Amino acid sequence: MIKVGFFSSQEYERAFFPGQARDDVSITHFEQALNARTVTLCQGLDAVCVFVNDELDRTVLERLSVVGVRLVALRCAGFNNVDLNAARRLGIQVCRVPSYSPEAVAEHCLALILTLNRRTHKAYNRVREDNFDLNGLLGFNLHGKTAGIVGCGQIGHALARILAGFGCRVLVSDAQPQQGDFEQVELSRLLAESDIISLHCPLSDDTFHLIGEAQFKQMKDGAMLINTSRGALIDTRACIDALKSRKLGYLGLDVYEQESDLFFRDLRDTIQLDDVFARLISFPNVLVTGHQGFFTREALQEIANTTLDSLEAFATGKPLATRVALDQ
Repeated sequence: MIKVGFFSSQEYERAFFPGQARDDVSITHFEQALNARTVTLCQGLDAVCVFVNDELDRTVLERLSVVGVRLVALRCAGFNNVDLNAARRLGIQVCRVPSYSPEAVAEHCLALILTLNRRTHKAYNRVREDNFDLNGLLGFNLHGKTAGIVGCGQIGHALARILAGFGCRVLVSDAQPQQGDFEQVELSRLLAESDIISLHCPLSDDTFHLIGEAQFKQMKDGAMLINTSRGALIDTRACIDALKSRKLGYLGLDVYEQESDLFFRDLRDTIQLDDVFARLISFPNVLVTGHQGFFTREALQEIANTTLDSLEAFATGKPLATRVALDQ
């Protein structure tokens, strides 16, 4: 029997991860994020299970090693928040959920695109106030537009299929050759030709601020930018400048550079201290959701199944099929 601490645990997850989830796995849920301040909660644990905004830097991993933690299980696909070099040195295994319902995220991208375009969120509020004026709600047809997908893994492919079904011309930029109902091009060409650009890259040193001042200048005037991947793919300050100059016509975000201080919490009774975020959401052509692209029943069930399989394998000494290679 292994004892696992689930950090950043939300109420909606606990039905999928009950305390005695498997015969060999005992789970304790912590609402707190795992970081240098909360690592003291890990005393007596064999493994920790974390999410996108938990901090697994060298200091935290060293303290986990001291108390006997030998596995970090990410219940997400990305692992940019884990110091893999430190994990390798300390002998801590790292596993993740490499794929979970790519359609869930792709469909949320479409929801952001359609909402920004047809302004359904604004129309909803108007009608509730008996305002049926259409001025300010003018959109455009997706049919015949060019959509660019940056990063074409499973989510990118799922979105490409959806947008092709709407009659879009689809361009893809990816480091690896891709096959599908789209044309693969260099990023510079994608930026120059796309009416809608959607980001689906992992976050790494190479992709940090992938979209910055230079890239905004390459875009069409009035282009739409969607990011449901990782917040730091976009230089937020450069993005604000592009919105102010009207170079960027629409922005849809499900992620944000500094989201760890905001997302997955109810902050209605607090003062907003992030001036950059406050400025960002002040624009009428910006739509932000709180990292909910993954949030479907099907995706949560896949995340739970994969995570619990990995924890059970660890408990019984079997190889981890979802182990992250620590030489990355």
